[in-house]
Amino acid sequence: MSAADQNEARQVEAIGEVDRLFAEKVSGKNVDDRANLKEMIAYVREGDVVRVKSPDRLSRSTTDLLSLVKDLKSKGVAVEFVDSPALNTDTPQGEFMLTILAAVAQLERATIKERQAEGIAIAKENGVYEREPKLSDGQVFTARELVDRGVPKAAVARELGVSRQTLYTALKGKGKYGDDEQAQS
Repeated sequence: MSAADQNEARQVEAIGEVDRLFAEKVSGKNVDDRANLKEMIAYVREGDVVRVKSPDRLSRSTTDLLSLVKDLKSKGVAVEFVDSPALNTDTPQGEFMLTILAAVAQLERATIKERQAEGIAIAKENGVYEREPKLSDGQVFTARELVDRGVPKAAVARELGVSRQTLYTALKGKGKYGDDEQAQS
């Protein structure tokens, strides 16, 4: 499992020969958005072994990783981590080590996220981190007209190439789309 900007060939080579390969170019941070992961879980049967290069390729969240491993184990499916055989789920020690390392990885990600937020806050205070609104005044006007005509907001957001949250913020006139912000533009 790889993010879109990664080359999965290295991971596939490390895994070796398998009966069926499930690969996807999405982040492992969210289990719900991973169609191939769901397909793999539905596909595996008792006695199967799911071979993964490393735990973070299966999930970036300790809770999700442990839940996935538990679900697979309840189906009689073992999980083998090629880069870290000591984490394989066929022994109590492997499960323990997997739990500890997954927790450490989650802490590291949270720390990085916290540092990033601190850096952004400092940059904003110094006036360095100013982003332009994603929608122009004209686009907000058009969006309001479309919504008033009954076009679903999700469709309007897709058409404008923004998230629904950005559209909602703009339609409510909040943040960068607020009257005081618009007057300054």
